[in-house]
Amino acid sequence: MEFVKIGAIAVAGVLLGIQFKSGRQEYGTYIGAVICLLIFSCTAAYMGQVKEQLESFGAYLSSAGKYFTLLFKVVGITWLCEFVAGICRDSGFSAIASQIELFGKIAILFVGMPVFLSLVETIAGFMG
Repeated sequence: MEFVKIGAIAVAGVLLGIQFKSGRQEYGTYIGAVICLLIFSCTAAYMGQVKEQLESFGAYLSSAGKYFTLLFKVVGITWLCEFVAGICRDSGFSAIASQIELFGKIAILFVGMPVFLSLVETIAGFMG
């Protein structure tokens, strides 16, 4: 039922934002940003539940903990960058949104580097 609530909030926010589009456009932008923050916080709450379940699953695997941590860091960076870039793009600052997306991609590259190095070590171990 949470999904229905989130959908109703989104539709109500969009309809309210459309009402302000013709007169005071900045109010429509503010309404959109508040609705985005509300939906983002609900999504983050669900992600916390998923994290707890994956951590309990990771307890059965010996080295899965560090990979789950990396996975959550990457998902968090992706969420945050997409969220901020979307707000910037909706506000008319597409150049800033592009730079935020580029920063997110580079941050994900650096966060994922230990996995890549582990893969290289494994391949080197097989070769010689």
